[in-house]
Amino acid sequence: MNNDEDMKYRLQLRVAVLCALLLAPTAATLGATEDRPLWGYGVRSCKAYLDAALAMDDGDAGEYVRYEDWITGFVSGLNLALGDDTLSGSDIDTAMHRTRAYCKDNQDKDFFNAAMDLVRSMGSPR
Repeated sequence: MNNDEDMKYRLQLRVAVLCALLLAPTAATLGATEDRPLWGYGVRSCKAYLDAALAMDDGDAGEYVRYEDWITGFVSGLNLALGDDTLSGSDIDTAMHRTRAYCKDNQDKDFFNAAMDLVRSMGSPR
């Protein structure tokens, strides 16, 4: 890929991510339907995440790792799309701790909302 193609691809990717971020509250409000399926651990409840975190504290990290993998991919995608360090140098342990704190106070929300709160509080998507 030459430099112009690379720049065009990065711009298209940024536009796609920003559109997704802008439409996310609408998607969360509307919920999944047959014509708009939502996938992944981001659509699971904060309560389910807290249960996984408690199980991890007791030595069973299986489910917790899936949430960690999801948020790692989410943040990595934002970093690539925005060309920036979305979490301003923070590591995955900090991200998981912050999402856990959010979920304790917002058990009726989904894990995606916890991730978006994390991004908004630690970084700033353009």
